[in-house]
Amino acid sequence: MTDAVTARFHEAIADGAWPVGARIPVEADLMAWVGAGRNTVREAIQSLVQAGLVRREQGRGTFVIARSELATSLARRATRVDRRDGLELRNAIDGAASAIAARRRDEDDVAALRAALEVRTHTWDAPDRAARIAADVALHRAVVAATHNALLVDLYDGLVPLYEDVLVDDVDADADPHAADHAELVAAIADGSPERAAAAIATMLAPLIDAQVESLPLRSPRSVD
Repeated sequence: MTDAVTARFHEAIADGAWPVGARIPVEADLMAWVGAGRNTVREAIQSLVQAGLVRREQGRGTFVIARSELATSLARRATRVDRRDGLELRNAIDGAASAIAARRRDEDDVAALRAALEVRTHTWDAPDRAARIAADVALHRAVVAATHNALLVDLYDGLVPLYEDVLVDDVDADADPHAADHAELVAAIADGSPERAAAAIATMLAPLIDAQVESLPLRSPRSVD
């Protein structure tokens, strides 16, 4: 019974019925919903806590903090990589996602992308690093959402801490150095052009990756026995 109730709770998080940041229903409501006793509901909630999907806050309730265990595992791993590795991973994932989005986007996706692009553009009107990072991440997440691939969305959500970290050095310029690239990315997806969309990602990230590679120290050749 506990496994069945836990599965119901997982589904509520995965399908967005309990979105990230939301407080889940109180015990009495959960008991009525799943037709289970208090101990079963508590055990199921505890399994979500252990999986890193929800967090209990004293006096406030239990809140959703991740949509999947994949996202929580990736978020923990993402804090232990260097900038070059993070940029290369982002280039691979964002490039593929943008191409898929260009094939599958609908009118709502295009509207969301254009709105996110406008917000990102306006963040450069004030020197707020956190706002610039958040706007950039939101735009790229909108691209991933336009793929209509739930696994890609979970993957991206798990990598957000990494993406935020590798963006830190790129948002302090007075003028947005990637404004044209992001405008082209959104236009390419709206136009249904996978090649252009992927190329826009490569154009904005390849120079950053190259700069990291050039800064790496030379390794001594391995000795051969």
